[in-house]
Amino acid sequence: MDYRQAGVDLHGAAEAQRRIAERARTTFNPSVLSSIGTFGALFQPDFSSYREPVLVASTDGVGTKIHVAVAAGRHDTVGYDLVSHCINDILVQGATPLFFMDYVAVGRLDPGTVDAVVEGVARACREFGCPLIGGETAEMPGTYAPGDYDLAGFIVGVVERDRVLTGSRVREGDLLLALPSSGLHTNGYSLARKVLLEAMGRDVHSVLPTGETVAEALLAPHRCYLPALGPLLDAGRLRAMAHVTGGGIPGNLPRVLPAGLGACVRREAWTPPELFLLIQREGRIDEEEMFATFNMGVGMILVVAPEELGNVQRNLESRSEGSTLIGSVVAGAGVSFV
Repeated sequence: MDYRQAGVDLHGAAEAQRRIAERARTTFNPSVLSSIGTFGALFQPDFSSYREPVLVASTDGVGTKIHVAVAAGRHDTVGYDLVSHCINDILVQGATPLFFMDYVAVGRLDPGTVDAVVEGVARACREFGCPLIGGETAEMPGTYAPGDYDLAGFIVGVVERDRVLTGSRVREGDLLLALPSSGLHTNGYSLARKVLLEAMGRDVHSVLPTGETVAEALLAPHRCYLPALGPLLDAGRLRAMAHVTGGGIPGNLPRVLPAGLGACVRREAWTPPELFLLIQREGRIDEEEMFATFNMGVGMILVVAPEELGNVQRNLESRSEGSTLIGSVVAGAGVSFV
Protein backbone atom coordinates (compact mmCIF):
# COMPACT_ATOMS: atom_id res chain seq x y z
CA MET A 1 0.00 0.00 0.00
CA ASP A 2 0.97 3.61 -0.35
CA TYR A 3 -0.37 6.98 0.76
CA ARG A 4 -2.38 7.42 -2.44
CA GLN A 5 -4.22 4.15 -1.87
CA ALA A 6 -5.06 5.46 1.61
CA GLY A 7 -6.69 8.48 -0.03
CA VAL A 8 -3.95 11.12 -0.03
CA ASP A 9 -2.44 12.26 -3.34
CA LEU A 10 1.00 13.76 -2.72
CA HIS A 11 1.47 14.56 -6.43
CA GLY A 12 -1.82 16.44 -6.45
CA ALA A 13 -0.76 18.27 -3.30
CA ALA A 14 2.48 19.36 -4.95
CA GLU A 15 0.60 20.66 -7.99
CA ALA A 16 -1.88 22.49 -5.77
CA GLN A 17 0.96 24.09 -3.80
CA ARG A 18 2.64 25.23 -7.02
CA ARG A 19 -0.57 26.93 -8.17
CA ILE A 20 -1.18 28.46 -4.76
CA ALA A 21 2.33 29.91 -4.71
CA GLU A 22 1.72 31.56 -8.10
CA ARG A 23 -1.55 33.08 -6.88
CA ALA A 24 -0.09 34.26 -3.59
CA ARG A 25 2.89 35.98 -5.20
CA THR A 26 0.52 38.34 -7.02
CA THR A 27 -0.56 39.71 -3.62
CA PHE A 28 2.90 40.31 -2.11
CA ASN A 29 4.27 43.70 -1.09
CA PRO A 30 7.75 44.68 0.18
CA SER A 31 6.86 43.63 3.74
CA VAL A 32 6.61 39.96 2.70
CA LEU A 33 10.03 38.38 3.24
CA SER A 34 9.29 34.71 2.51
CA SER A 35 7.75 32.67 -0.27
CA ILE A 36 4.90 30.19 -0.05
CA GLY A 37 6.10 26.82 1.19
CA THR A 38 8.31 27.82 4.10
CA PHE A 39 7.46 26.44 7.54
CA GLY A 40 6.60 29.92 8.75
CA ALA A 41 5.70 33.07 6.83
CA LEU A 42 7.91 36.12 7.32
CA PHE A 43 6.41 39.61 7.35
CA GLN A 44 8.19 42.84 8.28
CA PRO A 45 5.60 45.58 8.87
CA ASP A 46 6.42 49.23 8.43
CA PHE A 47 5.13 50.98 11.54
CA SER A 48 7.09 54.18 10.95
CA SER A 49 3.88 56.20 10.53
CA TYR A 50 2.39 54.89 13.79
CA ARG A 51 3.02 56.22 17.30
CA GLU A 52 1.51 53.24 19.16
CA PRO A 53 0.52 50.50 16.72
CA VAL A 54 -1.90 47.87 17.98
CA LEU A 55 -2.32 44.55 16.18
CA VAL A 56 -5.85 43.23 15.62
CA ALA A 57 -6.34 39.58 14.64
CA SER A 58 -9.38 37.57 13.61
CA THR A 59 -10.34 34.24 12.06
CA ASP A 60 -13.51 33.05 10.34
CA GLY A 61 -15.00 30.79 7.70
CA VAL A 62 -17.76 30.97 5.09
CA GLY A 63 -20.05 28.31 6.57
CA THR A 64 -22.38 26.24 4.41
CA LYS A 65 -22.12 28.69 1.52
CA ILE A 66 -19.50 26.18 0.39
CA HIS A 67 -22.28 23.64 -0.28
CA VAL A 68 -23.76 26.02 -2.85
CA ALA A 69 -20.34 26.47 -4.49
CA VAL A 70 -19.89 22.68 -4.69
CA ALA A 71 -23.38 22.11 -6.11
CA ALA A 72 -22.90 24.88 -8.69
CA GLY A 73 -19.35 23.81 -9.56
CA ARG A 74 -18.21 27.38 -8.98
CA HIS A 75 -15.38 27.84 -6.50
CA ASP A 76 -13.94 31.25 -7.38
CA THR A 77 -16.14 33.34 -5.07
CA VAL A 78 -16.00 31.76 -1.59
CA GLY A 79 -12.32 32.70 -1.17
CA TYR A 80 -13.20 36.32 -1.97
CA ASP A 81 -16.01 36.12 0.59
CA LEU A 82 -13.60 34.85 3.22
CA VAL A 83 -11.16 37.74 2.83
CA SER A 84 -13.94 40.34 2.78
CA HIS A 85 -15.52 38.89 5.91
CA CYS A 86 -12.25 38.87 7.82
CA ILE A 87 -11.31 42.41 6.75
CA ASN A 88 -14.72 43.68 7.87
CA ASP A 89 -14.32 41.99 11.25
CA ILE A 90 -11.13 43.90 12.08
CA LEU A 91 -12.33 47.04 10.33
CA VAL A 92 -15.02 47.55 12.98
CA GLN A 93 -12.23 48.05 15.51
CA GLY A 94 -10.56 50.60 13.27
CA ALA A 95 -7.87 48.31 11.84
CA THR A 96 -6.62 48.00 8.29
CA PRO A 97 -5.18 44.65 7.13
CA LEU A 98 -1.50 43.74 7.17
CA PHE A 99 -1.61 40.14 5.92
CA PHE A 100 -3.87 37.12 5.44
CA MET A 101 -3.50 33.34 5.71
CA ASP A 102 -5.90 30.60 4.64
CA TYR A 103 -6.72 26.98 5.44
CA VAL A 104 -8.34 24.65 2.93
CA ALA A 105 -9.38 21.14 4.01
CA VAL A 106 -10.57 18.71 1.35
CA GLY A 107 -11.79 15.12 1.16
CA ARG A 108 -9.96 14.39 -2.06
CA LEU A 109 -7.55 16.95 -3.44
CA ASP A 110 -8.44 18.37 -6.84
CA PRO A 111 -5.78 20.93 -7.79
CA GLY A 112 -8.24 22.74 -10.08
CA THR A 113 -10.79 23.27 -7.30
CA VAL A 114 -8.17 24.40 -4.79
CA ASP A 115 -6.70 26.73 -7.41
CA ALA A 116 -10.11 28.33 -8.02
CA VAL A 117 -10.70 28.79 -4.29
CA VAL A 118 -7.29 30.37 -3.74
CA GLU A 119 -7.70 32.59 -6.80
CA GLY A 120 -10.74 34.07 -5.06
CA VAL A 121 -8.66 34.63 -1.95
CA ALA A 122 -5.84 36.20 -3.96
CA ARG A 123 -8.21 38.41 -5.97
CA ALA A 124 -9.61 39.93 -2.77
CA CYS A 125 -6.15 40.25 -1.24
CA ARG A 126 -4.95 42.17 -4.29
CA GLU A 127 -8.04 44.36 -4.35
CA PHE A 128 -7.77 45.33 -0.69
CA GLY A 129 -3.99 45.46 -0.31
CA CYS A 130 -3.69 42.46 2.02
CA PRO A 131 -0.88 40.00 1.11
CA LEU A 132 -1.63 36.28 1.23
CA ILE A 133 1.57 35.13 2.94
CA GLY A 134 0.85 31.48 3.74
CA GLY A 135 -1.63 28.84 4.76
CA GLU A 136 -2.38 25.13 4.73
CA THR A 137 -4.04 22.72 2.34
CA ALA A 138 -5.07 19.50 4.10
CA GLU A 139 -6.30 16.36 2.32
CA MET A 140 -8.47 14.48 4.82
CA PRO A 141 -10.23 11.44 3.32
CA GLY A 142 -12.81 10.05 5.69
CA THR A 143 -13.35 13.43 7.30
CA TYR A 144 -14.66 15.13 4.17
CA ALA A 145 -16.41 13.36 1.31
CA PRO A 146 -14.83 13.56 -2.17
CA GLY A 147 -15.76 16.94 -3.64
CA ASP A 148 -16.40 18.53 -0.24
CA TYR A 149 -14.09 21.01 1.43
CA ASP A 150 -13.93 23.61 4.16
CA LEU A 151 -12.29 27.00 4.21
CA ALA A 152 -11.01 29.27 6.97
CA GLY A 153 -9.09 32.52 7.01
CA PHE A 154 -6.80 34.29 9.44
CA ILE A 155 -6.07 38.01 9.31
CA VAL A 156 -3.84 40.45 11.16
CA GLY A 157 -4.30 44.20 10.92
CA VAL A 158 -3.05 47.33 12.63
CA VAL A 159 -4.57 50.44 14.16
CA GLU A 160 -3.21 53.40 16.08
CA ARG A 161 -3.92 52.83 19.77
CA ASP A 162 -5.90 56.05 20.23
CA ARG A 163 -7.97 55.17 17.12
CA VAL A 164 -9.12 51.74 18.31
CA LEU A 165 -12.93 51.54 18.23
CA THR A 166 -14.06 49.80 21.41
CA GLY A 167 -17.53 51.31 21.78
CA SER A 168 -16.41 53.37 24.78
CA ARG A 169 -17.10 56.62 22.90
CA VAL A 170 -20.70 55.72 22.09
CA ARG A 171 -23.28 57.99 23.76
CA GLU A 172 -27.04 57.96 24.12
CA GLY A 173 -28.50 59.83 21.15
CA ASP A 174 -25.84 58.72 18.68
CA LEU A 175 -27.25 57.78 15.28
CA LEU A 176 -27.19 54.45 13.43
CA LEU A 177 -26.28 54.61 9.76
CA ALA A 178 -26.69 51.42 7.72
CA LEU A 179 -24.67 50.42 4.66
CA PRO A 180 -26.30 47.93 2.28
CA SER A 181 -25.21 44.32 1.96
CA SER A 182 -24.77 42.58 -1.39
CA GLY A 183 -26.99 39.66 -0.42
CA LEU A 184 -26.73 37.05 2.31
CA HIS A 185 -22.96 37.56 2.56
CA THR A 186 -21.79 34.45 4.48
CA ASN A 187 -24.54 33.81 7.01
CA GLY A 188 -27.89 32.03 7.15
CA TYR A 189 -27.10 29.58 4.37
CA SER A 190 -28.38 26.48 6.14
CA LEU A 191 -31.83 28.04 6.36
CA ALA A 192 -31.66 29.68 2.93
CA ARG A 193 -30.73 26.39 1.24
CA LYS A 194 -33.50 24.55 3.09
CA VAL A 195 -36.07 27.05 1.80
CA LEU A 196 -34.84 27.63 -1.75
CA LEU A 197 -33.70 24.10 -2.55
CA GLU A 198 -35.93 21.88 -0.41
CA ALA A 199 -39.14 23.77 0.34
CA MET A 200 -39.30 25.32 -3.15
CA GLY A 201 -38.00 22.18 -4.86
CA ARG A 202 -35.37 24.02 -6.88
CA ASP A 203 -31.77 23.26 -7.75
CA VAL A 204 -28.88 25.71 -7.96
CA HIS A 205 -29.53 26.34 -11.66
CA SER A 206 -33.24 27.15 -11.22
CA VAL A 207 -34.31 30.73 -11.91
CA LEU A 208 -35.92 32.48 -8.96
CA PRO A 209 -38.73 35.06 -9.13
CA THR A 210 -35.98 37.65 -8.53
CA GLY A 211 -34.70 36.88 -12.07
CA GLU A 212 -31.45 35.22 -11.02
CA THR A 213 -30.57 31.59 -10.50
CA VAL A 214 -30.32 30.13 -7.02
CA ALA A 215 -26.53 29.91 -7.46
CA GLU A 216 -26.26 33.54 -8.57
CA ALA A 217 -28.35 34.72 -5.64
CA LEU A 218 -26.54 32.67 -3.01
CA LEU A 219 -23.01 33.11 -4.36
CA ALA A 220 -23.19 36.91 -4.53
CA PRO A 221 -19.86 38.10 -3.05
CA HIS A 222 -19.61 39.29 0.53
CA ARG A 223 -18.95 43.03 0.41
CA CYS A 224 -15.77 44.47 1.86
CA TYR A 225 -16.37 47.90 3.40
CA LEU A 226 -12.72 48.96 3.68
CA PRO A 227 -12.72 51.20 0.55
CA ALA A 228 -15.83 53.08 1.72
CA LEU A 229 -14.94 53.38 5.39
CA GLY A 230 -11.14 53.75 5.37
CA PRO A 231 -11.26 57.54 4.85
CA LEU A 232 -13.83 57.95 7.64
CA LEU A 233 -11.63 55.99 10.02
CA ASP A 234 -8.64 58.11 9.07
CA ALA A 235 -10.68 61.24 9.85
CA GLY A 236 -11.88 59.84 13.18
CA ARG A 237 -15.54 60.43 12.33
CA LEU A 238 -16.96 57.11 13.57
CA ARG A 239 -17.70 56.15 17.17
CA ALA A 240 -18.31 52.46 16.54
CA MET A 241 -19.18 49.98 13.80
CA ALA A 242 -20.97 46.63 13.73
CA HIS A 243 -20.40 44.05 11.01
CA VAL A 244 -23.79 42.35 10.58
CA THR A 245 -22.98 38.66 10.31
CA GLY A 246 -24.41 35.57 12.07
CA GLY A 247 -27.07 36.70 14.53
CA GLY A 248 -28.17 39.60 12.34
CA ILE A 249 -28.65 43.09 13.72
CA PRO A 250 -29.91 41.91 17.15
CA GLY A 251 -26.87 39.69 17.64
CA ASN A 252 -24.16 42.05 16.40
CA LEU A 253 -25.07 45.66 17.13
CA PRO A 254 -25.05 45.18 20.94
CA ARG A 255 -21.46 43.89 20.69
CA VAL A 256 -20.20 47.44 20.06
CA LEU A 257 -22.41 49.26 22.58
CA PRO A 258 -21.23 49.91 26.16
CA ALA A 259 -23.12 48.64 29.20
CA GLY A 260 -26.31 50.56 29.83
CA LEU A 261 -26.93 51.41 26.19
CA GLY A 262 -29.04 49.69 23.56
CA ALA A 263 -30.34 50.49 20.10
CA CYS A 264 -33.70 51.50 18.70
CA VAL A 265 -34.01 50.48 15.03
CA ARG A 266 -36.80 51.73 12.78
CA ARG A 267 -37.91 48.64 10.90
CA GLU A 268 -39.54 50.71 8.14
CA ALA A 269 -36.40 52.76 7.46
CA TRP A 270 -35.44 50.34 4.68
CA THR A 271 -36.96 47.57 2.60
CA PRO A 272 -35.02 44.29 2.62
CA PRO A 273 -34.01 43.07 -0.86
CA GLU A 274 -36.44 40.72 -2.58
CA LEU A 275 -34.28 37.65 -1.92
CA PHE A 276 -34.83 37.97 1.83
CA LEU A 277 -38.57 38.52 1.35
CA LEU A 278 -38.73 35.46 -0.91
CA ILE A 279 -37.02 33.29 1.69
CA GLN A 280 -39.32 34.59 4.41
CA ARG A 281 -42.46 34.06 2.32
CA GLU A 282 -41.63 30.62 0.94
CA GLY A 283 -40.25 29.36 4.25
CA ARG A 284 -43.08 30.86 6.30
CA ILE A 285 -40.48 32.34 8.61
CA ASP A 286 -41.53 34.93 11.18
CA GLU A 287 -39.85 38.32 11.10
CA GLU A 288 -38.00 37.90 14.40
CA GLU A 289 -36.36 34.72 13.09
CA MET A 290 -35.43 36.43 9.83
CA PHE A 291 -33.70 39.32 11.62
CA ALA A 292 -31.89 36.92 13.97
CA THR A 293 -30.59 34.82 11.06
CA PHE A 294 -29.94 37.15 8.11
CA ASN A 295 -28.51 40.63 7.62
CA MET A 296 -31.77 41.65 5.89
CA GLY A 297 -29.94 43.93 3.49
CA VAL A 298 -27.77 45.70 6.07
CA GLY A 299 -24.12 44.64 6.00
CA MET A 300 -22.53 47.27 8.24
CA ILE A 301 -23.89 49.71 10.83
CA LEU A 302 -22.02 52.89 11.72
CA VAL A 303 -22.54 54.63 15.07
CA VAL A 304 -22.18 58.35 14.42
CA ALA A 305 -22.43 61.42 16.63
CA PRO A 306 -25.40 63.59 15.51
CA GLU A 307 -23.13 66.51 14.63
CA GLU A 308 -21.04 64.26 12.36
CA LEU A 309 -23.94 62.74 10.40
CA GLY A 310 -23.80 65.23 7.51
CA ASN A 311 -20.02 64.87 7.13
CA VAL A 312 -20.21 61.09 7.16
CA GLN A 313 -23.04 60.94 4.63
CA ARG A 314 -21.31 63.37 2.27
CA ASN A 315 -18.09 61.37 2.52
CA LEU A 316 -19.94 58.17 1.64
CA GLU A 317 -21.83 59.86 -1.22
CA SER A 318 -18.54 61.05 -2.72
CA ARG A 319 -17.64 57.36 -3.07
CA SER A 320 -21.06 56.47 -4.50
CA GLU A 321 -21.86 54.62 -1.28
CA GLY A 322 -25.49 54.56 -0.24
CA SER A 323 -26.46 54.78 3.43
CA THR A 324 -29.68 54.85 5.41
CA LEU A 325 -30.40 56.33 8.82
CA ILE A 326 -32.10 53.46 10.65
CA GLY A 327 -32.21 54.45 14.31
CA SER A 328 -30.35 55.68 17.35
CA VAL A 329 -28.58 54.64 20.54
CA VAL A 330 -30.86 54.65 23.58
CA ALA A 331 -30.63 53.89 27.28
CA GLY A 332 -31.18 50.19 28.00
CA ALA A 333 -29.84 47.01 26.47
CA GLY A 334 -30.20 45.01 23.27
CA VAL A 335 -31.97 46.02 20.08
CA SER A 336 -35.62 47.03 19.87
CA PHE A 337 -37.43 47.37 16.54
CA VAL A 338 -40.13 50.00 16.14
